[in-house]
Amino acid sequence: MKLAYQKDEALLQDITETRASGRPRIWWLGQSGFLFHARGVTVLFDPYLSDSLTRKYSQTDKPHERITERVVAPDRLIGISLVTSSHTHTEHLDAETLLPLFEANPQAMLLVSRANISAVLERLGPVETRLVPIDAGEAVRVGGAELRAIPAAHNTVERDERGRCKFLGFVAHVGGLKVYHSGDTLLHDGLVPTLQPLAIDVALVPINGNKPERRVAGNLNGREAARLAFDIHARLAIPHHFDMFAFNTEPPDEFVAECCRIEQPFHVLQNGEGLDLGALASD
Repeated sequence: MKLAYQKDEALLQDITETRASGRPRIWWLGQSGFLFHARGVTVLFDPYLSDSLTRKYSQTDKPHERITERVVAPDRLIGISLVTSSHTHTEHLDAETLLPLFEANPQAMLLVSRANISAVLERLGPVETRLVPIDAGEAVRVGGAELRAIPAAHNTVERDERGRCKFLGFVAHVGGLKVYHSGDTLLHDGLVPTLQPLAIDVALVPINGNKPERRVAGNLNGREAARLAFDIHARLAIPHHFDMFAFNTEPPDEFVAECCRIEQPFHVLQNGEGLDLGALASD
């Protein structure tokens, strides 16, 4: 198993020192989970901080063998303003992660698609007072952050009977920075035209690809992820959705090579690693 770049006390100390410094920073917590802090606001994107899927699939023909160790227990993360769940797949809506987070962060709210509210309540229990519903094209302000919902295709832009998107990405606008978290997505006709006018500073994009033999919904591959960041004029691209499960991962090599080829600025984080975003922040 790969060791995290930093975990537990070291990671928590990094977060504490960042908050004291006032500098904006982002940490990769594994899979699609990111912690983003700016100007006293902390947004937690799609955290998966348990081994629930490893246990669930341990006796099946699709074992979710963990590649990299967990960076922190969810109940040790405090000071969270807002948590997102881009869709209902477990590593994006994990009860073993979210319920301890709620206990440790009584002020934290959970941003979810309107189309998924019933599924969220079924999985998490009576947490209605913690939910902030949103649909593609809408924006909300919560805890000092403005969040806009972007349609995602996993593998299609799927909608419920009322036309509400089941799979979303989010753009968080905090402290002069706009961070796009893709959720899980493939390219679709509306993605670039929706994101391009938003002046994205940081694009968090999946790179594990779309391989039907895995028997799970797919994502952008490394080349497509780099190209998406380039096409929306993101000032920085950071890859995710790799190095978590052995059956559903890809190395970042293709992403790195394509970013270099098209001159898209990028940074590849390790699990638990943080990156200072001060150079990208505007007043």
